Amino acid sequence: MNTTDNNNEWLFEITPKNKFFTLNLKEVWQYRDLLFLFVKRDVITVYKQTVLGPLWYLIQPLFTSITFTIIFNNVAGINTGSIPPFLFNLAGIMVWNYFTSCLNGTSDTFKSNAGIFGKVYFPRFITPLSVVISNLIKFGIQFLIFVIFYIIYYFKGANLNLNSMVLFFPFLVIIMGILGLGLGMIISSMVTKYRDFSYLVGFGIQLLMYLSAVMYPMELIKEKLPKYGWIVEYNPLAYVIETARYMLLGVGEISILGLCYTVGVTIAAFFIGLLIFNKTEKSFIDTV
Repeated sequence: MNTTDNNNEWLFEITPKNKFFTLNLKEVWQYRDLLFLFVKRDVITVYKQTVLGPLWYLIQPLFTSITFTIIFNNVAGINTGSIPPFLFNLAGIMVWNYFTSCLNGTSDTFKSNAGIFGKVYFPRFITPLSVVISNLIKFGIQFLIFVIFYIIYYFKGANLNLNSMVLFFPFLVIIMGILGLGLGMIISSMVTKYRDFSYLVGFGIQLLMYLSAVMYPMELIKEKLPKYGWIVEYNPLAYVIETARYMLLGVGEISILGLCYTVGVTIAAFFIGLLIFNKTEKSFIDTV
């Protein structure tokens, strides 16, 4: 058998990535078993040796919602209209948590997986993608808790308006996941060269939460602080959270222009993140 015949028998051929941009979804699909394995790892191992286990998925948003209700609604006097403050905060926190989970999980991709990246080949994009998928399970649990409290408040007589726009709610979840994935890949690539950058991520996320209308309506910041309201208006996350509340609770409004702006930022962040991610994976092993 000649050399040409031998080359034709190879099932996969691993070669250096010469293209500036690569998103080989066919290869990702070929490694789907590994993707599901990473998803299972992310879900099980995180809480495997904890006392409460997956209950932490429920405790965190509930305690945060209670804290926000006491501080921002009872003490600061932020008015949520006819919507119970606890439910108002829970809706925002639920969506926000999915974004931060995706961002935190993907921003540490190269550093936390340096060992396996240096030993075996597989599409590196699978690792951050698995984080986004595994966090969907966490989001699903928190959404179930939201539904339970929604039903409780509904039968207590709360004025809750669930409209047909809720059918587009999965679209908002996808936006948050892709945005977290894109920004996470950018941060992960930067952390390989600048280690101290990772310490700024936690502080930045906390600051971003206050600028994303998680615990207050967007109209309130425009009314109380008109000079600084533009900061929230230029934050794409604020439009997602405001729209989510409108879909789930019937409060606030949907800004079509704001959502278009959010989609544009999300797409740009994803492709820029993928470009930087592909470039970094070629040489990151020498710097991590």
